Amino acid sequence: MIALSYQPPLVEGRLVSRYQRFFADVALAGGLGTVTAHCPNPGSMASCMEVGGRVWVQRKTGGKLDWGWELAEVGGVIISVNPTRSNALVAAALEANAIPELVGYGKVRREADAGESRLDFLLIKGAKNKERCFVEVKTVTMAGATPDQAIFPDSVTERGVRHLDELRALRKQGFRTALLFVIARGGCTRMAPADAIDPAYAAALRTAAKAGVEILAYQCVPTLAGLAWGAKAAVELGKGK
Repeated sequence: MIALSYQPPLVEGRLVSRYQRFFADVALAGGLGTVTAHCPNPGSMASCMEVGGRVWVQRKTGGKLDWGWELAEVGGVIISVNPTRSNALVAAALEANAIPELVGYGKVRREADAGESRLDFLLIKGAKNKERCFVEVKTVTMAGATPDQAIFPDSVTERGVRHLDELRALRKQGFRTALLFVIARGGCTRMAPADAIDPAYAAALRTAAKAGVEILAYQCVPTLAGLAWGAKAAVELGKGK
């Protein structure tokens, strides 16, 4: 099993408030006081946080804050709220050839330049390293219409649209390109674009798919011990408006 463990272990608490996007006050369990943790998720975090709800934070070193927010529980569902963990998990899955659609590449590079953007992965193989596949990773945390569905994004994302445009442009140049959704919300086996939240992103996603950008989705299984790579999930693009 491909998994990333939390080291040091997570500490349970209750969410007091999240503010200025990147800060969260958390009352630690056991009467250990209230701490301010870094919130690594820049989105709205709709449906993956609630004031007074259980959360888990991790003690950090070397940053401005001593704590970082990692997990939240909403309605009995555990959600990983740290998008950088998804990238690390994808890197481990690529190394273990656990993503069938993306096997066979001898080299894996992180943070590849693409136009005005930097995409998460560049996979390389073939004679003189000519065969290349650009991969962008998006972490999905928002609940959809049913308990088994997640949707993306949870807020308007011009950056996300730009990434789709870059993937489409690279595909037009003859490169293989893929958008990989990591569903970091327990129990979700399918995902869809959030048309009501960001219709521009939903439209750009469908346009990219029609242009040959591969749209993939896999489950991430969050636990208090760590994150595990899960099964493939269904992508339901729909027709839009």
